[in-house]
Amino acid sequence: MSVLITGAFGFVGTHLSRWLAQRGHTVWALDIAETPGHAYERAFTWDALPSIPWQHVNAIIHLAGKAHDTKNTSAPEKYFEINVGFTQKILNTCVVASPPALPRTFILFSSVKAAADSVDGILREDHPPAPQTPYGQSKLEAERCIFNAMEKHPNALRGYVLRPCMIHGPGNKGNLNLLYNVVRRGIPWPLGAFENARSFASIQNVCAVVEGLLEKETAPGIYQVADDEPISTNTLIRLMAESMNRRPRLLRVSPRLIRAVAKAGDMLHLPLNSERLRKLTESYTASNDKIKNALNWQTMPVTATDGMRATLEKM
Repeated sequence: MSVLITGAFGFVGTHLSRWLAQRGHTVWALDIAETPGHAYERAFTWDALPSIPWQHVNAIIHLAGKAHDTKNTSAPEKYFEINVGFTQKILNTCVVASPPALPRTFILFSSVKAAADSVDGILREDHPPAPQTPYGQSKLEAERCIFNAMEKHPNALRGYVLRPCMIHGPGNKGNLNLLYNVVRRGIPWPLGAFENARSFASIQNVCAVVEGLLEKETAPGIYQVADDEPISTNTLIRLMAESMNRRPRLLRVSPRLIRAVAKAGDMLHLPLNSERLRKLTESYTASNDKIKNALNWQTMPVTATDGMRATLEKM
């Protein structure tokens, strides 16, 4: 099968291209610039989009997009310009301008944040979407582009929306690095008295899910991607310390005292305030039952702990 990956030279695209190429797929790249040294047989830029030989493309994995800016410095319209605009642009080309003889598989990488920014309980695919940030709202709008295209061109497209939790793996440069540096510097973690549970998605499981959707007859729709077991922040710190052959430094300071400090931070503009405390200690768990049932899996290929250890070994 010939697969075109957009956002091809990013973290997920780099891992995914190697994974698929090793399993016999022909993989092409689409990105803002051509970058040598990857597993792609051909590479195209967005300017060359109309000249791609679409008759040879069986599947498209749409990774290109604007990631969530945790510092909140990005203009809201940028998320829509990129996340929605690029999705519509490639749909217009691969479905409308270059209609296939047989339906093409189209896999859009969205985010669980398209459904909810915070979770009470376990997030499932039937949760009414209510994103509160431009990032989540733009991802949800991009999803709607897929389903609108499927409705208008039912014989040209088989659309899948993947909503992964935070993806990590070897070479990861995301938020895990911030916590990793705290542990590496020997700074005690003062929030050890808070117990939470967060779902992650290891890159091995993400790649296996994509491979499954490409190779099996699976109903189009929305699927969450998460490891089987959530991981608490305290467990994450222990795994990080283990990867450095160190003892974890977890301080169990009274939550009441921590919350009082955070409230003071609200008024005095300190680094720790109520909003930051909430983000550091909240739980966010997502179900992966639907994708496992669709692929006839009992469990994900890699456990949450093994996947995290593989990530930490390369940090």
